[in-house]
Amino acid sequence: MKDNWVKLEGRGITAAAGFKAAGISCGLKNGKKDLALIYSEPEARAAGVFTSNLVCAAPVNQCRSNLVNPIRMIVINSGNANACTGERGRRDARSMAEKSAAGLGFESSQVMVCSTGVIGVPLPMPKINAGIDLALKDLKPGEEADQDVARAIMTTDTRTKQTAYRCSTPQGDFHVGGVAKGSGMICPNMATMLAFITTDVKIERPLLQELFSEVVNRTFNVITVDGDTSTNDTALVLANGARERVEITEKSELLDVFKELLEQVCREMAYMIVEDGEGLTKVITLNIKGARDEESARILSRSVLNSPLVKTAFYGEDANWGRILAALGYAGVDIDPEKVDIYIGPYQVAEKGGSVPFDEAKMKKVLQQRDVTVLVDLKQGPAELTAWGTDMSHEYISINSDYRS
Repeated sequence: MKDNWVKLEGRGITAAAGFKAAGISCGLKNGKKDLALIYSEPEARAAGVFTSNLVCAAPVNQCRSNLVNPIRMIVINSGNANACTGERGRRDARSMAEKSAAGLGFESSQVMVCSTGVIGVPLPMPKINAGIDLALKDLKPGEEADQDVARAIMTTDTRTKQTAYRCSTPQGDFHVGGVAKGSGMICPNMATMLAFITTDVKIERPLLQELFSEVVNRTFNVITVDGDTSTNDTALVLANGARERVEITEKSELLDVFKELLEQVCREMAYMIVEDGEGLTKVITLNIKGARDEESARILSRSVLNSPLVKTAFYGEDANWGRILAALGYAGVDIDPEKVDIYIGPYQVAEKGGSVPFDEAKMKKVLQQRDVTVLVDLKQGPAELTAWGTDMSHEYISINSDYRS
């Protein structure tokens, strides 16, 4: 079915029919865009996956509460996380929903609120309110709106992250588009990570939630930059049914087609987040093979990619495979170390848990590349998983040592 996909270059959150958006500056980030609205003209079904951090921001709880409702809008601010702000933070999140809804005449329970930025600082609500008024007047579809939203949700990101596709089917065309932000504090347990996906298919909420949860587990939940799970991680998908003839049900022949395209969009944005990891010099693609099940593979991959010793070895371009094996061993998953094979790039460096001679000069050339592939074969089961991570550099420390200033 991929033959029927068309990638829509330069497009993102409004590629699906019935969606408009705006991204403006309201003064939170010194003149940079810092507030965005995503609006669905028809009522949309929503699904979401959120941070597992027990310290979670007021907007996260607001989204969780409204998830079951027909949704019309998402309002997002960057530069301030509205996290660890107590009752005032909860009141401010409600106020953002009420202000957005009132501008277009629907209920505040139909608005999702998301924030990202510095923790522990109250929102400057006069600036937020003025920004919402401005953004409501600027709502529109198209490439400009997509780009404005992508810029408005950035914090330490160095580039925008968006993608969109059109899929042709016998029932008609449908679209899936998305936008994301994230660069540091990335280890979703569902980064500081936000991701928003829109689609114009018709689908009931429970099925959308089931599909989205599965997709997130294979995309956003297998990336890591620094092992930190944010207080604000939120991934949302809105399906507004604007293409009424394209209906996704459990028995629909389009079910797998839709799920595959949804996963493609999320995977691309997840990779963009890793690729923009704070201070990185390497993107590490880790393939876990021969695991007992997918969850075991996910835990093992996270242990390896979050290991400071593994990350610094890759930064130093040192093929220290023992650090990889050690990280597998303390992950909390039952493995047999004497069955494990490890490859870095095309070269095997460990066999059955022991050393394999390799050419250090050739390996150095592999490790000097920006993109490095690692294969771990556990030889214990049928499950396979691909995960993505980064090295850790001096620059990462510099970025995060003066983040508030």
